[in-house]
Amino acid sequence: MPREWDGIVSQYINRRVSRPMAKFLAKHTCISPNHITFISFLTAVFSGIAFSLNYMMLGGVLAQIASILDGVDGDLAVLTNRVSPFGGFLDAMLDRYGDAAILMGMTYLIATTKCYDIACIIVAFAALLGSLLVSYSRVRARADLGLAFNRGFTGYAANRDVRLFIIMVGGLLGQAFITLALIASLTNLNVMSRIWISWKSVKVEK
Repeated sequence: MPREWDGIVSQYINRRVSRPMAKFLAKHTCISPNHITFISFLTAVFSGIAFSLNYMMLGGVLAQIASILDGVDGDLAVLTNRVSPFGGFLDAMLDRYGDAAILMGMTYLIATTKCYDIACIIVAFAALLGSLLVSYSRVRARADLGLAFNRGFTGYAANRDVRLFIIMVGGLLGQAFITLALIASLTNLNVMSRIWISWKSVKVEK
């Protein structure tokens, strides 16, 4: 069964790997979900470093591994009965740091080897800002307006699992700038759509 927060990539790809991993770890080790959270974060950091050094294929693969590990910690928490508010908070915070590390690595790559004009920096900044606001907009809409973006374009199109999958594909194809441009477009369009839907919901109530 997919979890409420699962995106499309998580449902159809990542969980096929993360759940067996979590079951193995729960049965044969004493590693905690928070340990896996930190390992996922470190994997994302190494992905960013790989991108910055122009090892794009490695960076892409590490980004997808980080995405899979991001599901292992939640599955492991359920299997070992260690679900906690702090665990969810830590996971969310380190995910944001990990995302930033990957995007900064890609930004450094295009700034030093592939693209020198201001447009590249703007696209990279938009990708980073959009990635952070996708998560923030979901939290604020639920807390302030009671809206749950859990279906359709606003629910799934720009989730972290989708973004990291796009980064993996972009890394394998050697297309850092195009990848950042796609993420920038997808995330900010998603956030703008959520703002529009939120505004309409408030307008209808009035």
